[in-house]
Amino acid sequence: MPKTIYEKIYRDLKEKIETNIYAYQELLPSENTLIQTYHCSRNTLRRAVSRLVTDGYVQTMQGKGVRNIYQPAAQTAFTIGEIESFRESAARNGHKSQTKVLLFTEFAVDEKQSRDTGFPVGAEIYYIQRLHYLDGLPLILNHNYFLKEAVPGLTKEIAEDSIYRYLEQTLHMTIVNSKRIMTVEKMTEIDEKYLEMNVEDYNCMAVVSSRTYNSDGIMFEYTKSRHRPDHFCFYDNAVRKQTR
Repeated sequence: MPKTIYEKIYRDLKEKIETNIYAYQELLPSENTLIQTYHCSRNTLRRAVSRLVTDGYVQTMQGKGVRNIYQPAAQTAFTIGEIESFRESAARNGHKSQTKVLLFTEFAVDEKQSRDTGFPVGAEIYYIQRLHYLDGLPLILNHNYFLKEAVPGLTKEIAEDSIYRYLEQTLHMTIVNSKRIMTVEKMTEIDEKYLEMNVEDYNCMAVVSSRTYNSDGIMFEYTKSRHRPDHFCFYDNAVRKQTR
């Protein structure tokens, strides 16, 4: 089954659901109608719909069709099972995003940094501090580490626009998977300064650490994202396995 056809159908249906072309609780067009629309096989369409089910966008109902159950979050909510940028998450939830680069530098990884990030000692790294705004409010302070040999030509301007778009559209990198750990850590002075928070109100941060790999199995990114706890939201769509 050509992956490009399946991906195209999935992304098109997903966009129509997110932009309310198919309204909440509305049934999607019939299977036969969608097959004719996308000029695809029944199996290809069902695979695309199955992924929408897994992602929590639709629910299939035997004998009735496929119902839209997607509701945008009131704030930026990141999906656990997907790799998406801050900009993509904000757009999906109907919000305006902005990114400001606070620091852009390069260095060679030492032993302590190697233990923290997973990059080998001596590896050349781009280190970037970025502040993400949602609807004008600073919400996330990112500490990004990118392997220089895997991400050549990275600049401050690209970092303020979209690093992942640069990786995928300019470098033609295939981003495959990201291993994440979510923790709660004490607030630092830099958190308090840039995220406009008072330690009297919040003395902790939601922190997501991630190691991300490309299709060659190379870890090209280590990121530690520090989130304001009053706007922190990661969600998953859990499906209960049927028991006998």
